[in-house]
Amino acid sequence: MSALCLAAGALAATLATDAFTLSWTHSVEKVEWQEDYRVVDDALLLEEARVKGSGAGMEPPDGAVLRDGWWTYRPTTDPIEVLRLTHSGFATNYRLCWDGACRSLGEILPGLADSAVIDVHPCTP
Repeated sequence: MSALCLAAGALAATLATDAFTLSWTHSVEKVEWQEDYRVVDDALLLEEARVKGSGAGMEPPDGAVLRDGWWTYRPTTDPIEVLRLTHSGFATNYRLCWDGACRSLGEILPGLADSAVIDVHPCTP
């Protein structure tokens, strides 16, 4: 199994997983968003995304399907080496879900400050 590393300044955590869901609430529209990632070699592949509604900057792309109240679609993006998130008073509620459990970034990285930048990437041996 792969491992996922999170780092924000001096804070760091390792999660024993090769797949996770990132979820958050849009800061303006107050609508939940979810993205499913999988570790592929030394990168993260975004496999599926869901948004529970639409609004400013959140229009579902062509081909999205409305399923159980969620616009669901498969992005066509290349794998990325690092997923960079900004933890702030405006973009809070980031949660990572893996192995059937979800935790906020503040729970995973205790002491996380507002305006912190969190790098999420596959751990390298």
